[in-house]
Amino acid sequence: MTEAQDLTKLVETIVMTEWDQFQEVNNEGGPANCQGNWPTFFQMRASQFMTWNRVTLESYHADLERANESGRNLLTEKYGLMMASTDPEYFQQNLAAYMPKINEIRTEQQERIITLQVAWAYDFRDRFPKLGQAMRVLRTSEDTAETTSFETYLRAEMSTYSQTTLDHYQALILEDRAQGINITEQTILNTVHLGGFATLDEAEAAQ
Repeated sequence: MTEAQDLTKLVETIVMTEWDQFQEVNNEGGPANCQGNWPTFFQMRASQFMTWNRVTLESYHADLERANESGRNLLTEKYGLMMASTDPEYFQQNLAAYMPKINEIRTEQQERIITLQVAWAYDFRDRFPKLGQAMRVLRTSEDTAETTSFETYLRAEMSTYSQTTLDHYQALILEDRAQGINITEQTILNTVHLGGFATLDEAEAAQ
């Protein structure tokens, strides 16, 4: 097996492990439609993980495995943490006590990463406005009970990473910045490739 094939297999394993946890996420009013849509889930999650390097992928995979062994569900925690912004009253009354606690130093680390990624998302949306319209709203200030922003989603997801995974992820993001790589652009390029388009320009024109 080549290195590329091995990494593809690792990405697929991570996405399948997340999918299994996603099926256990409790949703008010019963299972959400997206919980039955494996093709879209795979496309969205694999597109993100395909931008990661091996050390970050392996660390996050270990996070998921440890969570399974200890009875934690990282997907439940992620979606619960989003509600701190989208439904703060419900979050405080029903979820806050069960969510991971993030200290000030880690919060500052996460917010530095978020600042870079939100800037990349704005840059991408400016250059590919039609594809950008299909993205989440970008800022937490735009959250509603029905809409979760890119910023809030990212904050909640990173809060479920182990410190080791977050450190590897931060190093990846800083390396991308040094090389002039926009990780939002890379993620959406992977998404459109999986959707059958050859380039971002082709996908933009098809919108």
